[in-house]
Amino acid sequence: MSTACLPPEAWIHILVDRLGDMRADDEVLADDGHALTGRMLAAAVEEAAGHLAGLGVRGGDRVLVVNENCVALAVAIFALSRLGAWVVPLNARLTGEELSAISAHATPRLALYMTGVSPAAREHAERAGAEPVDLGPIGEVMAGPVADSVPEPVETDGRDQVAALIYTSGTTGTPKGVMLTHANLLFVARMSGHLRRLSPKDRVYGVLPVSHVFGLASMFLGSLCYGTRLRLVARFDAKAAARALEEDRVSVFQGVPAMYARLLELATVRGAPLAAPDLRYISAGGAPLDMTLKRRVEEMWGLALHNGYGLTETAPTVSTTDIDRPAADDTVGPPMPGLGIRIEDPATGREAGPGAIGELCVKGPLVMKGYYRDPDGTARVLEPDGWFHTGDLARRDAEGNLYIVGRLKELIIRSGFNVYPVEVEAALNTHPDVALCAVVGRPVDGNEEVVACVQPVAGSALDEAALRAHVEARLAPYKRPSRYLIMAELPATPTGKLLKATLARMVRDEMR
Repeated sequence: MSTACLPPEAWIHILVDRLGDMRADDEVLADDGHALTGRMLAAAVEEAAGHLAGLGVRGGDRVLVVNENCVALAVAIFALSRLGAWVVPLNARLTGEELSAISAHATPRLALYMTGVSPAAREHAERAGAEPVDLGPIGEVMAGPVADSVPEPVETDGRDQVAALIYTSGTTGTPKGVMLTHANLLFVARMSGHLRRLSPKDRVYGVLPVSHVFGLASMFLGSLCYGTRLRLVARFDAKAAARALEEDRVSVFQGVPAMYARLLELATVRGAPLAAPDLRYISAGGAPLDMTLKRRVEEMWGLALHNGYGLTETAPTVSTTDIDRPAADDTVGPPMPGLGIRIEDPATGREAGPGAIGELCVKGPLVMKGYYRDPDGTARVLEPDGWFHTGDLARRDAEGNLYIVGRLKELIIRSGFNVYPVEVEAALNTHPDVALCAVVGRPVDGNEEVVACVQPVAGSALDEAALRAHVEARLAPYKRPSRYLIMAELPATPTGKLLKATLARMVRDEMR
């Protein structure tokens, strides 16, 4: 299904219109309770848009959608696009306090709750006083109450009209509302699907949360952009995923590293590799990919585990490894076509030399419109000419591949030496008893010390002295952690991204 004719000013519901014509009688979207052909999806979106308009939703309104992956969520996203409203997708596993803070900032006209698949969404709905609503035959949804909210202006061009207001995960601080336009999302959908060589023959296992931009743009919209069969899965479960890989002819699986770690654990318990007869493409994103994990997954399936890099502010995919040239190291691949890339010396603001480490800056059609109601925050990261400062430290090799070294704000300066947490984490992850780890800095006496937070493999007896010896054999003295915190479970977002800001605060509090 060609996407070459997608106009740059298009809105995301153009995908539904095209599927209604080009995949009219073929299944394109399913969950555990529903399966829709292209024609059925188009009809469901049209019906839902009518019901939402009847509830008072207007163009420019913000609408919270508290969700886990399901067909009803997909239909709601496209229906809101058809009305010109902004979808604010929120993972139902957020706390009530987190939802309240986002709602206070976004001032939504309405909140929708995907209660048909999510007990957590039902709890939030009941707490908010929501009631069941009819959006058509797409599953149980609750909504309410309607608020007196001021709509934003509605643009005629998808390059200016906001499609989604995505709140950042808060891994580095207070969540911010990122305004992503229809053009931002469609660019990533089209390009990421093209780089994965998606086609109507593919069956995609849609377990990445659509409330996260990786799941929304790359997995969800990218799959529908090419007419694949996309099965939306509310929550990741290793046994259910293994069954789908073996029995449902899944050909494309995108996940976060933690999902692959769980699949490997299941294979270890079963004493045999997990069968995946039709699997042809696998990729990881949303968190740094450990090389030991990458090699073990590749050995199990005989496939390259592709790596990528992106941010909410870039909708999200900046780069991904080449399907024709699988990478053996930790590169996140070359930038997607059509992007400008600059590695900038943080001290001088000038472009860094070849191979040098600096802040990664990006320019192109995937860069956000800005932070909602935060012009100062927008100005700090987005230049008037369109260059976006990612806050990530990176280098670029002679072939144009990007390597992410760490966060600019996470850089640890120890006795005048730069310590990049990702390098220390890579050394820790080679220990067989380490399941997850995160390295943070702690201010101490005018200096910074390196602190390692480690989650052991379940059932193992991780010995700190042995771990220290393991790291000493792999890292220079100034890079070695001076302190270790062994924790039963590291704090993480629902997508598996470790909450480093939370860990840094814990380290400061526990080591006073």
